[in-house]
Amino acid sequence: MRPAGPVTRTLLAAALLLFCAALPVQAADREQLTIGVTQYPSTFHPNIDSMVAKSYILGFTRRPFTVFDQNWQLVCMLCTKLPTIENGLAVPETAPNGRKGIAVTYTIRPDAKWGDGTPVTTKDVLFTWRMGRHGKTGILPIEFYRSAYEVEARDDRTFTIHFDKLTFDYNAINSFDLVPAHVDAVNFDADPVNYKNKTAFDTQTTNEALYFGPYLITETQRGSYVVLERNPHWWGKPGPFKRIVVKIIPNTAALEANLLSGNIDMISGELGFTVDQALRFEQRHGKKFRILYKPGLIYEHIDLNQDNPLLKNRDIRHALIHAIDREAISKQLFGGRQPVAHSSVNPLDWVFADDVPKYTYDPKKALELIVKAGFTKLVQGVRHHKDSGEPLRFEFMTTAGSKVRELVQQVLQSQWKAVGVDVRIKNEPARVFFGQTVTQRRFTGLAMYAWLSAPEAVPRGTLHSAHIPTEANGWAGQNYPGFRNAEMDELIERIEVELDKPTRMKLWKRLQEIYVTELPVIPLYFRAEAYIMPRWLTGVTPTGHQYPTSLWVENWGVK
Repeated sequence: MRPAGPVTRTLLAAALLLFCAALPVQAADREQLTIGVTQYPSTFHPNIDSMVAKSYILGFTRRPFTVFDQNWQLVCMLCTKLPTIENGLAVPETAPNGRKGIAVTYTIRPDAKWGDGTPVTTKDVLFTWRMGRHGKTGILPIEFYRSAYEVEARDDRTFTIHFDKLTFDYNAINSFDLVPAHVDAVNFDADPVNYKNKTAFDTQTTNEALYFGPYLITETQRGSYVVLERNPHWWGKPGPFKRIVVKIIPNTAALEANLLSGNIDMISGELGFTVDQALRFEQRHGKKFRILYKPGLIYEHIDLNQDNPLLKNRDIRHALIHAIDREAISKQLFGGRQPVAHSSVNPLDWVFADDVPKYTYDPKKALELIVKAGFTKLVQGVRHHKDSGEPLRFEFMTTAGSKVRELVQQVLQSQWKAVGVDVRIKNEPARVFFGQTVTQRRFTGLAMYAWLSAPEAVPRGTLHSAHIPTEANGWAGQNYPGFRNAEMDELIERIEVELDKPTRMKLWKRLQEIYVTELPVIPLYFRAEAYIMPRWLTGVTPTGHQYPTSLWVENWGVK
């Protein structure tokens, strides 16, 4: 790849001006807030596909029943009171499978209404649960709907969920995102298996009845922008802006240009600058903006497709991680602000175990492992198998347009080349990469992206063998590497139902040991979020976990 020459830069600049001119005009009186992000959602359905871009935008328009707040405490949003065993709203019981289960009762806020004025009721609860229980719709999370074997509607606002196991987080139903029965039931009932392609969230995205947060989505331009306006039926404090425009600008250089030119007011920390870009920006323009850095549970990593015969060999997986200098990447690219990840568990999380095995940069060890695996022949710098002649070659994918990811890719590619591993880069737009390639396990070798989790998030969806995405389950799982390990499955099952924290900590330690030993994923680093905001904007409080700042937009303001 060659750097862009003067003519190319001129054309890019002209294209950028045309791009910005085609977007909604920013209000001068600050009745409008314009936010820049780097990705457009693959879908607007709250329960299909996992993507930060979608979570961020829907945070303005919806409220979960429960959520972890900025202090990492579980709180009610759509419910009136958090159920606990102590207050009697959660009652342990024996489930039909003979195991200890629990019945948890929630009451929907009496003033909650969809954007068309229709009350949010248990009809929506029952419909969403029925949809998730179908099993072939691609609805997430699979385990929640499997475990919630019965839902009772006690009245229009109160319902009880019966779970077939008593978990330590029994009252956290953060991922039970309601879908309006009066809008989408007709689409689901007509063709459940193909519902994900016919949902109103994508065919009628601006239908006000799909939302019940401070804002409604009123206009979209695929890949370009989303316009949100105040919801007249919102029950809480009014949103601080008449209109919010989220502009999608995949190229981070263009993102910065839009900010400096005034075409956007802020850059989202959830999906904007990487830390290295924010540090450079702060040096040049820090006095004009308010810049926050928030370390969090954001795990940048590389999935290794376990169906690839080469990657099934654990020695090859170990060789790949020994061949890369993650410490140098952290120091040179991120100023040490993004520490190397040695497993999927962040040191900020109380279940982090510091004494699990760690991989150092050791190209000599990497080469020994490669030779041990039979790749002894060197042909034009690439290792080939001594018997089959097969080259040690992989396809490496990530989101196109992410400057830092593409830079990291090139560094890793060079380091792997030094030990005879041939890595071919093939990147895609985020909506394709997350909407199809990763979700349907179409990548053949390596896939780099990030997981953003909640505190003490049990990795059932990403590591349990029952959650490998397949056509049969509607591609609903999130175990994209295709990792299968019986002890890991058992640990996940045990951690979920272990209420004693010291015992649970021991189980978590063993989980991390298996993770780093089997290495279905190459841990890279834990990311920090960089929020670039105008000095007149107040109230934006990063959480450091998977729940975005947009869930508290009513607390934002102008000074």
